Amino acid sequence: MRPMKKLSARFLLLLSLFTGSFSLTAYGQTPQEYAFLGLEPDIITNYISPSSRKLGYIRVTVELMIENVDMLEIAEHHMPLLRATTIEIFGQQPEEKVKSLTGREDIRLAILKALQDHMRKETGATIIKDVIFTKYLAQG
Repeated sequence: MRPMKKLSARFLLLLSLFTGSFSLTAYGQTPQEYAFLGLEPDIITNYISPSSRKLGYIRVTVELMIENVDMLEIAEHHMPLLRATTIEIFGQQPEEKVKSLTGREDIRLAILKALQDHMRKETGATIIKDVIFTKYLAQG
């Protein structure tokens, strides 16, 4: 990227951040302070393949959006449950769902719902606002 384009991009980013926070405070709202928690290490598991001769696997980097910074420690405490649930859901998926964009979104929503249900049972609050796949590799 050229120096002038970099400068323009930075200026636009700062301007959008400033105007975004200004518009929230102008209406008397405070911006939500989300936290992000990565499921470390990456999720690597097998998925259901149509033929028993061929084994498919998936590698996904998963980030959880936590509703509030204050809830981050609670989410970290439940990390084994969150990882196990995510791995279990991926392992139950058929190949066509794992490899399609709409299937990927269905999987993401299923994981979000399952994690929110588990956290609600464990803590009384959903805690997890969203699930984000930052790397998604399927082989099979």
